[in-house]
Amino acid sequence: MAGVTAGSQKGDLAKPSTAASTEKTQADAGDAASTTAASADKAVGTDEGELDKADAKTAGADRADASADSNVAGDGEGQTEKAGAAVGTAVAEKDDTKDGDGDKEPDLWAEFAGRTEPPPNVAVRVGRRVGRFIRHEWTLAALVSIGAAVVMTWPTLRYPRHTIAQDVWDPTLQAWQMAWSGHSLLTDPGRIWHSNAFFPELWSFAFSDSLLGYAPLGMIGEGPVAAVVRYNIVFVLAHALAVFGAYVLVRQLGGGRTGSAVAAAGYTFAPWLLAQAGHLHIISNGGIPLALAMLARGHGYSFRRGYRPERRHAGWALVGWLVAAWQLSLGFGIGLVFAYVLALLCVGAIVAWRIQRIWVWAVRRPFGRKLFFADLGGAAVFAAIGGLLSIPYFEVAADHPNARRGIEEIDLYSPPLRGFFTAPPESWLWGGLHEPLRDSLAWPPEMTLLPGFTLIGLALAGLFFSIWTIRQRVLLLLGIAVTTVLAMGSEFLDGRYTYLPLLEHAPGWDGIRTPGRLMLWITLMLGILAAGAVCAFVERVKDISANRIPPWPSPWLRLATLIPLALVMVEGINTTPHPIVPAQPAAMRTVEGPLLVLPSDQLHDENVMLWSTTKFQDIVNGGSGFVPQKLDEVRQATATFPDQASINYLRQLGVRNVIVVRDQIQSGSPLQTAIDLPVDSLGITRQDVGQAVVYGL
Repeated sequence: MAGVTAGSQKGDLAKPSTAASTEKTQADAGDAASTTAASADKAVGTDEGELDKADAKTAGADRADASADSNVAGDGEGQTEKAGAAVGTAVAEKDDTKDGDGDKEPDLWAEFAGRTEPPPNVAVRVGRRVGRFIRHEWTLAALVSIGAAVVMTWPTLRYPRHTIAQDVWDPTLQAWQMAWSGHSLLTDPGRIWHSNAFFPELWSFAFSDSLLGYAPLGMIGEGPVAAVVRYNIVFVLAHALAVFGAYVLVRQLGGGRTGSAVAAAGYTFAPWLLAQAGHLHIISNGGIPLALAMLARGHGYSFRRGYRPERRHAGWALVGWLVAAWQLSLGFGIGLVFAYVLALLCVGAIVAWRIQRIWVWAVRRPFGRKLFFADLGGAAVFAAIGGLLSIPYFEVAADHPNARRGIEEIDLYSPPLRGFFTAPPESWLWGGLHEPLRDSLAWPPEMTLLPGFTLIGLALAGLFFSIWTIRQRVLLLLGIAVTTVLAMGSEFLDGRYTYLPLLEHAPGWDGIRTPGRLMLWITLMLGILAAGAVCAFVERVKDISANRIPPWPSPWLRLATLIPLALVMVEGINTTPHPIVPAQPAAMRTVEGPLLVLPSDQLHDENVMLWSTTKFQDIVNGGSGFVPQKLDEVRQATATFPDQASINYLRQLGVRNVIVVRDQIQSGSPLQTAIDLPVDSLGITRQDVGQAVVYGL
């Protein structure tokens, strides 16, 4: 409207530039759109005072147009564009009327304009999303974590159907645990805590850490071979989750990629963990740093940037609590300490929050209703799962007093200070060199607690040269010192003021028999300190390279930043044995329960539990962290089997069949001769089935 008014009243609006622009626009038909728009912009850009004068002169002739001009002058850039568009439309219509045939002349300048691309179809959009997902840092970190786990645990996946890591005792027990939980969920979930082992005991699934969080995987496949394959895959994936979780945690705290990778490698492949290769419930620790990372992300917290309210995300906080609950479901061996750590962190965060709101922050920083309810709901789920899982263990402790850990057992497994600098025999680099030190330890499998000399050295460097603040370094050092004292159990001042008060007063603490497993937290804190030093080193390399042309570090400098990671990985190389799992006797696939497999002892019974995963018939055999009194009686009563006294005892117990495995009988055992004796006078049947003898009671 403004453009039309300016054009129709050029005699009244005595602006040379406006008149000249209008005449040029009308004269140049081939350049109508662009030149006319520019003229309109100049016309609209007329000084507000001059427009007022022009409006005053033309008030009597055309009040409506004058009002439009004054509105344009006051509206700014948005109205300017509208005015230019109006002038362009008017001139274009004028150009159209010039042609006799009514055809519009082509705009030659339009060939230089960008062409509008059609919107991408569904396949293109999906491809772009997939590409962004694959290139994302977390996706690459997950893939690298899996690759590193496969390589560092090799040869676990070389023969996954026949071999198992460390030994054929505890790993076969844990393979049975995953199989039983999956089988129970598919058939009779209400019986999950009353397993087919340790017949006729109740709550037998709670005789050791249950690995219940892996129950969905136990639904896949059946039989001992499937159980071994499942165990080996989970064994590798547990290492991968630990790498990924520790990496994500340090990244969330503010560490760089290289420093985070060092912390992740040190946390997962520490030499002391090689001695725990047969304990999947200890290896499965990746949920701890992952949950902490998610909780920190949900609360907008990091070491380097502190609390940032704008970075809060209630969803991440809730998922962090759920991951923590899943970690707790794998077992209380490390889950109980994790629960105590979360409780301490919550209390510390609340106290710090209140102090800062009162005395530090001039402007109170928000917390948010969504985040509050996410924390409330997530903590409630965590507490509920912990409470429900603890019920069977309290029942076991009430029925079996020997399941509780006393001071005698704590004394047996408490490591001396030199144990923290001693590597297990499974360490490729230090195993042979540390043999004299191991020989001086009372129980080397639980006392060789070396986290890695590289990790220790980097952590010491991180106390003086780091991206973390001095206060954060001091807190980490204090945490390492306190945890080390607790990990020594009764070795530090007899535990009188350190470990024993927890054993006597902290709920659930009397179920932990190995204080040295607190080394998990020491390793994590050492890794965070080490990451601070490595990140500071990488940043120093970037500063040096900034003075170069081009500003990029030389290949030698880039390689130097990876030396700490390489050293940590070298210390984590293993020589872990992978023995062949004993084959399942054919009789275990057909004989009904309740049954007893002989010979029976703490170690061989764990193999029997694995063999039972075909039919899951009730078996008297069982292996766990303690020996139930009933099972001990059975072993004593059947020492002279088959005789009338042992047969009568087993019948009274409810046992229907007994399987004697020939190749499991030790030299000198009474079974060696009794197994081939006739049984007609005993009122039982005897049948050879492969390498086993089946007695029907």
